[in-house]
Amino acid sequence: MTDPRKRAAIESPSALIEREATAGVPARRPASTALGSFFVLSRGLAGLLWLGAFALFWPEIARSESLTPEDAALLGWVVAAITLAGVLVLLVLGWLIWRGSNWARILVMLGLTLSIMSAAVGYFTMGEQITIRTTLVVVALDILVLLALSSRDSRAWARRPRGARGMASAQHRD
Repeated sequence: MTDPRKRAAIESPSALIEREATAGVPARRPASTALGSFFVLSRGLAGLLWLGAFALFWPEIARSESLTPEDAALLGWVVAAITLAGVLVLLVLGWLIWRGSNWARILVMLGLTLSIMSAAVGYFTMGEQITIRTTLVVVALDILVLLALSSRDSRAWARRPRGARGMASAQHRD
C-alpha cells in the first residue's frame, strides 16, 4: 500500500498497533474529534430544550392521563431529574472528548451503539416507525458521531502520550 492512511479491510491488530505507534500523532485536535465533541455537546443542549418543552406540556399530559396532582408532580420531577442527569453527563463527556479523554470517547461510542441498536430493535421487533420527526435524525446523528469518534485520527489523538507537563492531567482524564 502506498498511502499510509488507507488500510486493507482485513488487517491484524498487531499491524494496526504498530502503524499507530510509528505514525505521527497530530499535535492539533483532529477535526473528527472536534466534530464528535460538538455533536455530543449539542445533544446535551437539545436535552435542555426537550426538558423545557416537557415542563410546558407536562400539566396537559398529566391531566389527559388522569393523574392525581401529587402523582403528576412526583412523576414530573422524576422525569426532569433523570433528563437533567443525562444532560449533565453528555455535557461532561463532550467536554472530556474535546480535551482528549480516550475513556470518554469510548463510553460515548458505546452509548451511541446501544442507541442505534435500540432503534433497530424497536423497528424490527415492535414495529416502531422511523420518521424524520422522531428517530431518523437522532439515529443519523448518532451514526455521524460514531464515525467521527471512531476515526483513526481521533483514536490516535485520544491515545497519544502526554508530555511530562501534562502527565498529571492525563492521569485524571484517562
